[in-house]
Amino acid sequence: MKLEVDISGNTDIYGIFGYPVKHSKSPQFQTSAFSYLNIPAVYLPFEVKPEDLEKAVESIKVLGIKGVNITVPHKEEVIKYLNEVSEEVKYIKACNTIKNIDGYLIGYNTDAEGFITGLKQLIPNLEGKKVLVLGAGGASRAIIYSLIKEGVDKIYQANRTLGKVFKIIEDFKPLTKFIEEIILPISYDKIECCVLPYVDIIVNTTSVGLNEEDKPLFDYSKIEKKHIVIDIIYKKTPLLKAAENKGCQWQDGLPMLLYQGAKAFEIWTGKKAPIDVMKKALLK
Repeated sequence: MKLEVDISGNTDIYGIFGYPVKHSKSPQFQTSAFSYLNIPAVYLPFEVKPEDLEKAVESIKVLGIKGVNITVPHKEEVIKYLNEVSEEVKYIKACNTIKNIDGYLIGYNTDAEGFITGLKQLIPNLEGKKVLVLGAGGASRAIIYSLIKEGVDKIYQANRTLGKVFKIIEDFKPLTKFIEEIILPISYDKIECCVLPYVDIIVNTTSVGLNEEDKPLFDYSKIEKKHIVIDIIYKKTPLLKAAENKGCQWQDGLPMLLYQGAKAFEIWTGKKAPIDVMKKALLK
């Protein structure tokens, strides 16, 4: 689909702040959505160095930018420069979407909803399910938040530094008094014997698999057909290839990217995002 953007004095500006950011797929599918709904707006990538983040956030107000997405490495640091944040940002401690209302900046995290919307295409009801989450970085916090909200029974969280898992448990205590019964920290060497036989879903939130030479996080041959396997990297990683070979349902990171972007679009515009149009632009 050819994008028709009529630039004028009434054209609104949206964008994404990151460093680096030129590889971002967001400009294509967000601009497609604006064009499809005849919203006079453009979406641009802004490469913002960490030391320039405060000035960049101030420029949202000065230049009248209507909204921005925030990507690495700014999702945590940006919070201190906002006027208000949503509930999920308070728990996840990361913001990926900002809405500008006449110079008043409100921060949101749409990664949580983006992940869960994609996952529910494979398994609509998550209540009572057991999940293995690999990694304890910023992405894992959004994913765990969404899983708890959906009522999963157990989250086995594996990380090389278990202190990060205990920090997540501490931060999420206000979310539910049962948090210490839901999130169970485990080391990677316990996955095959003590976790895989009991979980329904496996989620990789680390960067392992981005490069073909990366060492596996565990023995992928131990994956069973019953497992649903998600990797938030935007390609078919060795983990996903192993899942496919076992006949598992699997999903890469593109649905999460699509649905987090759609939620951001709806926050900014108040209009229902044209998912099919955005998906087509993203896959193209």
